[in-house]
Amino acid sequence: MSADEFDPEIERLFARTPHMADAPLFTAQVERRLEQGSRVRFLALSLAGVVGGAVALREAVNVNLSLGDASGVVAGEAVTQGVRAASTQAQGLAASALDALGLSGLEVGSLGAMQLFWIAAAALVAVAAAGAMKLAQDV
Repeated sequence: MSADEFDPEIERLFARTPHMADAPLFTAQVERRLEQGSRVRFLALSLAGVVGGAVALREAVNVNLSLGDASGVVAGEAVTQGVRAASTQAQGLAASALDALGLSGLEVGSLGAMQLFWIAAAALVAVAAAGAMKLAQDV
């Protein structure tokens, strides 16, 4: 068989996809894996959103606006007092909303904002590394 006859025969053999006996089972397994991954991803993102929202709301309630001294200017004092009153009222409303949801006692311990940031950043890097490892194993 010459090279001119061999190449078209190989092309013809690979042009037809052979029918596999377990093709429907394989398709069902792939679809199940795709669904399972999206459910886990949805739950993880929802949980992260709830925790992040609760922490953000808790920090927003504890905002302390110090506008400094506005001594000597009557209008400045009035504005400062108005801002303080509005801030106090907003904090009271947010605190009552947290009480209604049962989240008023939510504490993150003695960790400061910067420590929580670095802990969250390290957790995100670990999750990204785990995802990369999983993708590398699947390919």
